[in-house]
Amino acid sequence: MSKWILMPDSFKGTMSSQEICQIMRDALLCHVPDAEIVSIPVADGGEGSVDAFLTAVGGHRVEVECTGPDFRKVTGFYGLLSDSYTAVIEMAAAAGLPLMEGRLCAEGATTYGVGELILAAIQDGAKRIILGLGGSATNDGGCGCAAALGVRFLDGAGDAYIRRRLDRLCRIDISRRTPLLEGVEIVAMCDVDNPLCGPSGASAVFGPQKGAGPDMVAKLDRNLWNLSEVIRQDLGMEIADTPGAGAAGGMGAGVMAFLGSRLQMGIETVLDTVGFDDKLPGTTAVLTGEGRIDGQSLRGKVVVGIAHRARKAGVPVIAVVGDVAPGAERAYQEGVTAIVSTNRRAVPWEVACQSAKADLYAALEDLFRLYNAFRTSK
Repeated sequence: MSKWILMPDSFKGTMSSQEICQIMRDALLCHVPDAEIVSIPVADGGEGSVDAFLTAVGGHRVEVECTGPDFRKVTGFYGLLSDSYTAVIEMAAAAGLPLMEGRLCAEGATTYGVGELILAAIQDGAKRIILGLGGSATNDGGCGCAAALGVRFLDGAGDAYIRRRLDRLCRIDISRRTPLLEGVEIVAMCDVDNPLCGPSGASAVFGPQKGAGPDMVAKLDRNLWNLSEVIRQDLGMEIADTPGAGAAGGMGAGVMAFLGSRLQMGIETVLDTVGFDDKLPGTTAVLTGEGRIDGQSLRGKVVVGIAHRARKAGVPVIAVVGDVAPGAERAYQEGVTAIVSTNRRAVPWEVACQSAKADLYAALEDLFRLYNAFRTSK
């Protein structure tokens, strides 16, 4: 009997990680029927993170009425994992772009509902929060989230507010932050290293996709710079240039400054939570993958994150991917054993995605036929 770990990322816009796991499982059992299979779907902190964790380690989904990014009430959710100790929250469940229903307004959108989800999870018994930073419609530096948890943002007149106007922010008062946060570990899944401000910051890089034109981007950047100055003044933290501070409209900075969170690459969070290292002994190979592998995949992405851990245990890693782009060869130096492409013909993505599942299965069949050939030749 051989043991295989299936741990793919999603093929964005084509297949979820859960779907890929199932296709990998079907193809593997067809050619290696006695295989022991461990399926661990991966998500990067954006949409699908809760379901991926629940599938991987068990638990249940909890729905909560909360404040949406445009201050209307929405039905958000979190996942309470099987240990009844860890909760997984996608900030997009309360502050995501789709919740704006096309009425994008980066300046006015709030993360208040994210704080409400955190509070609900803690009240449900969670002592560890995994917060996925991704897919947000917001650019408020996490102030809305913090306000929902009791942090007060004061203007020059001493008046508290949660809407917009970070340019008027003069003082941050954390003395009324809910005591329920004491003893709670918050880990933010963050796969970008953008600073809070400047040409590589939250506003400049992510603002346009949230409806901000050039003038608004400049204003949003000034707002976040002011926020960083008040954080330095009142909380004693130099946050502006911290890698990841600009994630999700500055939410990275906010969770560090207001909630004492640490930022961690998404794949590292997943690997730790599912106990990946403990599953490696006796494993024949790890099958992972993503829609496209290139030079960017070396920057803390799923495939290389898995390869680093597996290499220490001497376990081969096979990346099954949609597209192999320049720079992908450097993955071999990071511990990837082989890269297999599912693209069996040169066609545009719009055409390829229509047969993506069949192409994935066919590529896996070739892989497992090769595996059987080597196994029987020994």
